[in-house]
Amino acid sequence: MSERPMNIVIVGHNYAPEPIGIGPYTAGLAEYLAAAGHRVRVICDKPAYPGWAVMPGYVSASETRSVERGVEVCRVAHGVAPAAKGFARVRYHLAFAWRAAATANAMIRDRRPDVIVSIAPSIIATVLIRLLAFWYWRIRLWVHIHDFETELAVATGQFTWLRLFKPALRLIEHWALRSGRTSSISPAMCRRLRWLGRDPARVVEFRNWANPAITPLDRPSPFRDQWGITEPNVALYSGNMAGKQGLDVVLAAARLLIHRTDLVFVICGEGPHRPLIEAAARDCGNVRFFDLVPADRMRDLLGLATVHLLPQIAGAADLVLPSKLPNMLASGRPVVATARAGTGLAHEVEGCGISTCPHDPAAFARAIETLLDDPAHRTALGAAAIARAATHWHKEMILSGITQRLVAYAEGERRRAPAIVANAVVRLSPSRRRAVTAERRSSHHNPVGAATASTITTASGNLSRSA
Repeated sequence: MSERPMNIVIVGHNYAPEPIGIGPYTAGLAEYLAAAGHRVRVICDKPAYPGWAVMPGYVSASETRSVERGVEVCRVAHGVAPAAKGFARVRYHLAFAWRAAATANAMIRDRRPDVIVSIAPSIIATVLIRLLAFWYWRIRLWVHIHDFETELAVATGQFTWLRLFKPALRLIEHWALRSGRTSSISPAMCRRLRWLGRDPARVVEFRNWANPAITPLDRPSPFRDQWGITEPNVALYSGNMAGKQGLDVVLAAARLLIHRTDLVFVICGEGPHRPLIEAAARDCGNVRFFDLVPADRMRDLLGLATVHLLPQIAGAADLVLPSKLPNMLASGRPVVATARAGTGLAHEVEGCGISTCPHDPAAFARAIETLLDDPAHRTALGAAAIARAATHWHKEMILSGITQRLVAYAEGERRRAPAIVANAVVRLSPSRRRAVTAERRSSHHNPVGAATASTITTASGNLSRSA
């Protein structure tokens, strides 16, 4: 373990104060590392998820820098296209990747980090960061995968034309993920990394975590009065509204359960598909829509549920694990999910809820009714969910474990850095190349320096192969 603080750079689209998705987890990692005494610099986009509009207070045409909870945050100058699709979405990712790589290069010149952590999505940014960090500067790179972006885009129909280039895209993805360490958020996704050719010894499971503030409510949720909900049972979906969620199955199940006067479906969130979903629900008198709630009220929102709804399209199985699941479990309410048996999501829900086949509204509706009509079973599943959240999704346990691994990996960069300077002059900028060449020439007149250079060269050869 390191005896002095590490210098860590994290690159990723999403960051706080985005309320859901990847942002809270990237911010949580950065803040935990900073609180442990490490210098943490983050390169991210302006906060715009899930509404695809930059949040008030962050609209700026230029790069902004600030210190947030001990973390040095640089938000790149990058426009956000509302609900960008197709080539516009690709241009959006390319623009962020270019600006993030340029900012990372400037940060490295200012002070060389011990390790760079690249958060995917975006795989495009990860490609450029790997070129910059791993090939040019020879800095250790850790890639953390939240979802397999290219395959998920094809599965959700965002980029159907990508099917033509799937083999080439897989090769690019395979190359981008060949960093010194690669992590992902579930066992199934880690298995996929190994299937893609990653060395199992270099694959790390780094789960998302449950918000420690979310615990079961011991009283009725305040949202009942605030939103005028009188039905005794609530089937709740809270989160992003986009293609991979498959929210059409929720609306179809609501139509099948319209006779249940004791039940209301509450859909709470934002996203590019919300207008379409609201329009499709006009004939559903038992469905109500609300905006996302602030993070400090998430416990009250999740406590509103009798059952949580976790729909996901079939093609997304094992390409992503919904980040909302840990908090659902921590709230002590059972989950009804759409996931085929044997998938990672089905395994995570097993014992804490019911999984049905994707795109089967009748099965989804039956699962909801089963839980509504059996309070004892519902209570047992809720208790199991609390225990699962405590053992599998505990924030301190997850972050302390990944910090130890990250610091141990970064520590190798310190031992390796002098050797890299001695042997990888070709990867340096022209000015640094001239300076290092001059240092090498002077070593010919210094026996001690020559001996040191020889020792470093040998170490560099060994260490660079193990990176």
